[in-house]
Amino acid sequence: MSENSPIALALSLARSALYITPPNPRVGCVLTNADGLIIGQGHTQRAGGPHAEVMALRYAAAKGHSTQGATAYVTLEPCSHHGRTGPCCDALVAAGIRKVVASIADPNPLVAGNGFARLRAAGIEVEVGPGAAEARELNLGFFSRMVRKTPWVRMKMAASLDGRTALANGDSQWITSPAARADGHTSRARACAVLTGIGTVLKDRPTLDARLVDTPRQPHLVVIDSRLETPTDAPIFIAGRAVYICASSQNDAKKQALEAAGATVLYLPEKAGRVDLAAMLQELARREINEVHVEAGHTLNGALIQAGLVDEFLVYLAPKLVGPGLDMARLLPLANLSDAVPLQFTSVSLVGPDIRITARIPGRDQF
Repeated sequence: MSENSPIALALSLARSALYITPPNPRVGCVLTNADGLIIGQGHTQRAGGPHAEVMALRYAAAKGHSTQGATAYVTLEPCSHHGRTGPCCDALVAAGIRKVVASIADPNPLVAGNGFARLRAAGIEVEVGPGAAEARELNLGFFSRMVRKTPWVRMKMAASLDGRTALANGDSQWITSPAARADGHTSRARACAVLTGIGTVLKDRPTLDARLVDTPRQPHLVVIDSRLETPTDAPIFIAGRAVYICASSQNDAKKQALEAAGATVLYLPEKAGRVDLAAMLQELARREINEVHVEAGHTLNGALIQAGLVDEFLVYLAPKLVGPGLDMARLLPLANLSDAVPLQFTSVSLVGPDIRITARIPGRDQF
């Protein structure tokens, strides 16, 4: 695929929507005329706003270009159902599009090939495949929610080179550099929700927003709080942001107080005396959460890892040694090295003075 091809431009447009579209997928669209000249382009807007195809058609109309006989290059199958907006395949048909080149089929059961079928039924030629890997990777959380019925879970950890997230006395500010912290906020911003535990809420009193990156939307916040200990004056309550408090013990008086502060309290099944984390992720998927960004203490980190619920790790290592302190995750001891959690490094780079490592559980993205 050429860097200057229409589908490459469409993918670039989709990437520019990284922080905008959740829970919808990030999609780009480019229109070309019979001579191959670009006459329209656009990407999906915030939920409830126009999709990429409609934005590209509007662009063409604003420039005075006819779309009769044009080709549409789009990074995901045009939708065929009435959701927050109307079907994009109908808009393409009405615009006189001759051919649609799509990167990949939409995994949403409400679409799942129906968009292609309606285009072909209208006499539009359909080609599928160019840019498929990148289009899927860009929307891995959306694919996960649609296929696995659970979000894509990315765990962020910041530690010293000897793997300590804090000193033995709990002091952790700051192990990594300002550059690494700002970079971590980009992962927060792209996620649908940030997940943390009640221990972090009580000890650090964080906001856990994406304030260090220019983003038009803030991710939701999810707190694992089995006994509803979250203070109603906690800094996590930010205007315009949804906060979900996940509990396993019912306390209707505290629930009412937290909901008055702006939270939604979810009573979830209990497992081993705590919130069932698998059930929690399934509930988040039902609430249209595609990607979960975990920033928590070593207890919740360990519980998520031990339960096999983490798909990807984002780790920042500072060039310093601190000695005894808190580990990145509280894991059970192993009898054999063969029982270790396997990982596959997907990238290693420098961010300021720190090392950024991304790693996945092998095969976890094959669904």
